[in-house]
Amino acid sequence: MQQVHLRVNDAETGKPTPVRLRITDADGTYYAPYGRLTEFATGANQDVGGNVLIGAKKWCYIDGACEILLPPGQLQIEITKGFEYKPLDETITLLPGKMALRFTMERWCDLRKEGWYSGDTTVHMLSPDAALLEGQAEDVAVVNLLADERYLADKNGNWHPAIPNILSFSGQQFARQGPGCGVAVNTLNVHHWHGNLALLHCHRPVYPLTLGLDRGDNFALADWCDQCHRKNGLVVWTGPHRTLALGPGEPLADLILGKFDAFDVRESSEIAFYFALYSCGLAVPLVGGSRKGTNAQVLGSMRTYAHGTPGNEFGYAAWIEAVRAGRTFISTGPMLHFTIDGEVPSTAPARPTASQPRKVRVEAKHSNRISCVELLWNGSVVAEVHPPADSPCVAVLEHELIARESGWVAARCVGVRDDETNVFAHTSAIPFQGADPLGWAEPRRVNLALNDLDAMLRWAKEQARCDTSAQRERLCGIFEEARTMLAKRLS
Repeated sequence: MQQVHLRVNDAETGKPTPVRLRITDADGTYYAPYGRLTEFATGANQDVGGNVLIGAKKWCYIDGACEILLPPGQLQIEITKGFEYKPLDETITLLPGKMALRFTMERWCDLRKEGWYSGDTTVHMLSPDAALLEGQAEDVAVVNLLADERYLADKNGNWHPAIPNILSFSGQQFARQGPGCGVAVNTLNVHHWHGNLALLHCHRPVYPLTLGLDRGDNFALADWCDQCHRKNGLVVWTGPHRTLALGPGEPLADLILGKFDAFDVRESSEIAFYFALYSCGLAVPLVGGSRKGTNAQVLGSMRTYAHGTPGNEFGYAAWIEAVRAGRTFISTGPMLHFTIDGEVPSTAPARPTASQPRKVRVEAKHSNRISCVELLWNGSVVAEVHPPADSPCVAVLEHELIARESGWVAARCVGVRDDETNVFAHTSAIPFQGADPLGWAEPRRVNLALNDLDAMLRWAKEQARCDTSAQRERLCGIFEEARTMLAKRLS
């Protein structure tokens, strides 16, 4: 074994850059640098940060340089840095006595120069310093690290309540910041029956952090939303999401009442729920997060690209406002540039429908290849493109859209990685408002949602654990008001 100094430079700056690194020998043995582990925990809440297991592969995160003990001979070097850098996969021969290895990472695209900044909306259990390292190494511009109340086991197997990272709460500022990345610490507020809310960009934490179970129901999710907005925050409905018409769940009522600013997904399967909400006439920006909480999850594996206002300097507040406006797309790999009449569209206010055609352009890019690009109107494909074999990494769809009635338009694409697994990207849905003020709601979907609200109202009247009649009336009023607003869409 010989000690080797390894450095990875950014091709543009010539300086060391944080990356995710994997080194194995000809037998497949994994070698970790000093300060990292060859065997590490992968369970929830267990020593999260610095190491990651992806499938059967072990990786480590480094800040651009490290010292490592390696055997002479054939070595496989794998280095990645998020979605916009070319991954490096080289076989080298380490000669006896060689003491240094140098590698360079090159971008294949740079969306920041076009005003797009990526962010992960839901990260847990990392320390702010570990979140910064992993965020830089995965090329994520904004890491939303969420403090939440949970139970952790001691060495004797006894469980105790804990709130990891609450002392690092930073609210509207970055708690940690380095080249290309900032980490903001906010809260994940959890109701064990109704669902979870990520409360971002609050100048103070919103308490209590947990409701349900033994906490009673005197405090509604709507109260969390209202406090967050008074603190200039952004309310994100994050998973797990309930299926419509499967019982109580307050977030649906709060969305109808306009208390949510964004809807968060981690996997493509959750997009169907997003479509169901739009089919009820409910417009909300789409965001994505990894929900990283173990060393078996990659920070930024699902991420949100938000487009800033031209001329404004990038920062946490600017990213939050771009999300609030709905200038977003989510991605597990591909890049998606979506414009209407040459502009990046937003979800609010709704664009008026008109007889003249709107020029829609969708450009999809991926480091390997694009399988297809699709344009959706009210959830149905109205145009699609499959890239030619001689240009598999880029696909462009151009379409003249004539919106004569209320509806919504969105774009999506599917890419293929080197290992032949699919990756995807999806824009926020952009609403068009016609003469009918009730929009594009589908009666069947609306009735399903009304059934859900009826179940919530029964729960509030009969089962909610409220201390006073006034508190019960307040809770019932949320569902009654939401039901009244939604029922108008059936007129």
